[in-house]
Amino acid sequence: MFEIMDGLTRLQCRSLMDISRGLPKTASLRLTHKTAPYQRHVSTSTQAPDKQRVVILGSGWAGYAAARTLSPSKTQRVLISPRSHFAFTPLLASTSVGTLEFRAAIEPVRRLGLDEFHQAWASNIDFKNKVIHVEANERGDVSAATNKPQTKGEKFQVKYDKLIIAVGCHSQTFGIQGVQEHAHFLRDVGDARAIRLQILQAFETAGLPTTTDEERRKLLHFVIVGGGPTGIEFAAELHDLMKDDMSRMYPELLKHCMITLYDVAPKVLPMFDSKLAAYATDAFKRQGIRVKTNHNLTGIRREGRHLMLKIKEEPEEVGASLVVWSTGLTQNPLVKQLVDTEIQGLGKLAKDPKTGGIVTNSNLEVQLRPTEGRSETRTLDDVYAIGDCISVQGIRYPATAQVASQQAVYLGKQLNSNKSYKPSKPFAFKNWGVMTYLGGWKAIHQRDADNLKGWAAWVLWRTAYQTKSMSVRNKVMIPVYWLVTWLFGREISRF
Repeated sequence: MFEIMDGLTRLQCRSLMDISRGLPKTASLRLTHKTAPYQRHVSTSTQAPDKQRVVILGSGWAGYAAARTLSPSKTQRVLISPRSHFAFTPLLASTSVGTLEFRAAIEPVRRLGLDEFHQAWASNIDFKNKVIHVEANERGDVSAATNKPQTKGEKFQVKYDKLIIAVGCHSQTFGIQGVQEHAHFLRDVGDARAIRLQILQAFETAGLPTTTDEERRKLLHFVIVGGGPTGIEFAAELHDLMKDDMSRMYPELLKHCMITLYDVAPKVLPMFDSKLAAYATDAFKRQGIRVKTNHNLTGIRREGRHLMLKIKEEPEEVGASLVVWSTGLTQNPLVKQLVDTEIQGLGKLAKDPKTGGIVTNSNLEVQLRPTEGRSETRTLDDVYAIGDCISVQGIRYPATAQVASQQAVYLGKQLNSNKSYKPSKPFAFKNWGVMTYLGGWKAIHQRDADNLKGWAAWVLWRTAYQTKSMSVRNKVMIPVYWLVTWLFGREISRF
């Protein structure tokens, strides 16, 4: 059999050589060299004359949905993002405690069959010449974790016919000392993995015979700052981990465990009806989770193996091993740069005075500031923006995944329908409601005047997250992971 295969291989090689002799020199080179050298300076791949080159900045809810919606037969899709995946953010809290594995919450962007993908940051945009200046992300991991330093590599340029800015926002730290250095954010799988490792390490350290009870109370104190859905869901998932798994693995340490949620507002979950917010607070109190509203954290510092927190309303510093920060958003550095930079011959981009984001019209076209003597903004041709980094004229949408994905689908369909981009109707947001997990198989859901709470809301919460996952693979794997966790417990190995 090996001789037959060897003979076939030699015959195939001779046939290939005979074919290559009869071809032009360039064609022969293509046979002997599978891949052409990488173009380092300007990305200008071949393009069908009837296709527009649409470049998307960002692979979050807005950018990923736009890339999925754009038709590959009508557009040349190019995606630029520092991470090579889309993160399904509602499931990150579950992955951070081992209820789900990390891959259940991500979708590789290359599976979209893009014409081009660059794992890189856009450092600047030349709107006049339709060129994007790009710097490769060479940090090693592909995560865009917000508290990790950037490692930029090769610089190059990418041309576009139409541009979609969907870079999202960063976590707001309000300039509080120590937050950037010591707190954990929960915006990507890299953040979730760092949190998971920190939790497991805290239990292992607390279990050492040399650790005192006073140190154990600090090491097993877990703090969440921010009473929005992200902070609430993480606190709930962490409580489930301790109640269902750590109580069996570390029974002697459970008496030292404490979860505290701080918020500067008078109540948590401000986007929910007051009755649902009160239900969530009561559920947390019954589970032993401390909820401290009207509390201001003013600083974080490290002291040995734990952190020390300065709380304005408390006389002494509070010790903790983990601080998860979920207090709001601030604009992406690229957006800050773009709205303050003069565009030659055009002026500056319109800037929202409250959020600092890019202003668009109701068709999601980027606007320029009014010229002298006029009050109306002007449209910047062939440039669009979607997601958290924008503000639509005349209406203020919430900075949620629902809004970002719906804007992306609207824009993608309009670009598919006509090259000149003349939408028949403006973007309109359809609110599907908000929901939050509270732990212990309980949740809350609100849509307009319809409220749902308890076990029924939990079923809806899980069903919605499973069905809204982007790929068939994850639609199948998520319930499988849930079943495995229910039968065998969470994975608590530290690696």
